[in-house]
Formats: sequence, structure tokens, C-alpha cells
Amino acid sequence: MSKHVLLVLILFMAVLPISAQEVAYNGNPDRSFLIARGLAFEGHRTTARDTLYRILSKYPDYSDVRNLLASTYSWDGNYETARAHFNKITSEDRQNKEAWVAAIKNELYADNYYLAYSLSNKALQYLKNDIIIKELQSKALSDLKNAQAIKSEKAIIAKQIDTVAPQVAKNRIGMGLALEVFDVVFDPMIYSHIEYRRETQAGTIIPRINYSNRFETHGVQYELDFYPKFSKKAYGYLNYGYSNSPIYPLHRAGAELYLNWPKNVELSAGMRHLSFTGATANIITGSIGLYKGNYFFSLRPYVTPITSESQSKIGLSGSLLARKYFRDGDNYLGLNAIYGYSPELKQLRSDDVLLAESLLYIESQQLLIEYQFSSKKDTNNIYKSNFGITRQELAFDSGNYYWSLSAGLTCQVKF
Repeated sequence: MSKHVLLVLILFMAVLPISAQEVAYNGNPDRSFLIARGLAFEGHRTTARDTLYRILSKYPDYSDVRNLLASTYSWDGNYETARAHFNKITSEDRQNKEAWVAAIKNELYADNYYLAYSLSNKALQYLKNDIIIKELQSKALSDLKNAQAIKSEKAIIAKQIDTVAPQVAKNRIGMGLALEVFDVVFDPMIYSHIEYRRETQAGTIIPRINYSNRFETHGVQYELDFYPKFSKKAYGYLNYGYSNSPIYPLHRAGAELYLNWPKNVELSAGMRHLSFTGATANIITGSIGLYKGNYFFSLRPYVTPITSESQSKIGLSGSLLARKYFRDGDNYLGLNAIYGYSPELKQLRSDDVLLAESLLYIESQQLLIEYQFSSKKDTNNIYKSNFGITRQELAFDSGNYYWSLSAGLTCQVKF
């Protein structure tokens, strides 16, 4: 009899794990997913994966759960396991953009640039002309070419890639001209610039010369922008400008750090410094940007603290930008709404005196429309037109306003 009891116990112990797995999860999958997502974002990814696997044991087609599970593996550097889960999602749900984007980024993190490029090509078959996928495609191609340049033994693969994809232009020359007219007081103002843009492994470098005719005064400003690349998720902005003309700041400098976050969100924080003759302005700024399909939205505030012997004030202004991209990042329609005055955007004069700090407190509203496009036959030529309308309080006549209209055209050539 004892032998039979022992046999039953052995069989019971053998099937117990299976039974436990079958009844292990009976909770609310949506609620459990939210809890697991919070754990994953807080760094408790092992615990989060336990919950995600339990959900999948009962709901194997819950794509959001599997996508988060794959992402946790990707964040931990386990790219092969992440790839298997991403492949399962994209093979069953061809329109799941979030999974395609995460899958391509997983290969970029793993330095599998060719696979990332191939995945982006495949994704574009189902998500045609998606701007995010196209940007990842361009990055994968660029990273692949850089890796091949370093490792000369892969030169044959580089030639194969060049046969299926266009050469990425690393140089641009651009020039622009704009005119602003006013309904009262001010004479028309002319703004122009010429610049050269160079893409390097360290980042993008843009030297620029600005010329303006404002307040019946000619002025030239020399400026340099640099966008250094720190990592796959971070880059920066550095700026310096100099002019000895009274219609420009004597010195201007800027610095900002941009970080790419999940869900196609980009955050930044930085400062600007403007030095006029007898006055300075230090501006705190930043931005929050969101890519949603072919759309991009960005909110940017400007905070300018002013401290004098008699009082302390804060100047507030900001802009809201919305763009719709078309076939690539060089073709878009944009709308920019600006509220408040910031000397980073404009400088004015009153009674032959350049106004800097005092203009931080005047009322100002601007609406700008921009349209950038390239020819279908020759994408190396890019054109940008813009139109703006401004309502602003007169600095020397508080409570009264002027209206202005502005229009401009910019041309760029890539090579």
C-alpha cells in the first residue's frame, strides 16, 4: 500500500508545476500591465518581466505586454531575446508602429546596423512615408557607413549598401532673405543670411553670416552653431555669435542638451546669453517635443530673470510649434505661435537706443507659417518660404500697438 501512496505522491509532484502555471494568473491584465510598466520604468525590470510573463501565459496576443517585455530585454542589453519578441509582434501585427520603432532601435543598440536598415525598409512597406521610420532608416545607413569606414574589411558590404540606397549628403549651403513691414512708425526691415552646414561624426557644424538693415542701420553678425552627438539618445546645441553693430547683440551664446525618451518624446534644457552695449540678458529655456506619426509638436518657454538695484522681475515668453512632415524630414508644413517678447528672437530700438531688458515686459503675439519643400526630381535643392504676422506693444507708447507682416524665402543646396 505504501508503494502506491509513494507513486501517487511522485505523480502529483510531477504535474504540480504544470498545474501551477496554468492557474498562476487570474488577474486583470490591463491593471497588471500598468503595474509592470511602472516597475520597468523605475528600474525593477526583472520583477516587471515576471508579471509580464504571467500575463502572456493567459493572453499571449497582448501586443503591448510583449512589446514592453521585449523593451526591458533591450534596455538590459539582451538584444537577441528582445529581437525574438519584437519579431513575434511585427509578424502578426504589421501596422504596430511602436513595435517596429522599438525593434529597429534594438538593432541599433546592438550595433546591428545592416539589420536595422533592413527592418526599417520592411517597416516602410506597411507604414509608408512614416517620418520616424525614415529617420531611423537614415541613421542606420549612416551608422553602417561609419562602421564600415572604420573596419576596412567590410568595404564590400559598403558598396552593396550604396547600390540600394542613395548617398547621404553631408554638406549644405543655404541663403535666405526676409522683409518685414509695419503699419506705423518703423520703416521696412530687411533680414538675410548665408550659411554652410557640415555633417561630421562628432556632430553638425553650421557657420553663418547674418546681415540686416533695420532702423536705417546696416549690421553684420558672425555666428557658429554646433550640434555635438553624445550618444544614441543624447545630443547638444552650442552657439556663439559676435557683432559690432548696434542692431545685433555684441555677444550671444547658447547651450542646450537634448534627450530622446520613450514614446517618441524629446526633452531639452539650456540657456542663452545676450550681451548688448550697457545691458545683458540671460535666458533660461528648454523644450518638450513629441513625434506623432508624421506630425511633430514642440513647446518652448523662455524665462528671463532681471535683477536691478530697485527691483527684480521675470520676463516670460514662449512658442508652440506644430509641423506635418511629408515624404521626408526636408518636406514639411509648420505653424509657430509665439507669445511674449524675448530678445533671443528680436531686438528693437526707441529714440536711437537699442532696447533689450525693457522689452521683456511688453505685450507681443506672433503667428508664423513655414513651408519647406524639395523637388521630386532633384531632392538636393530645398526651398523654404515663410509668412508671419505680429501684434506688439510700442515700447515708447505703452498701451498702443503696431502690426507687422513678414515674408521670406530660403534656399539650400545639398552635396
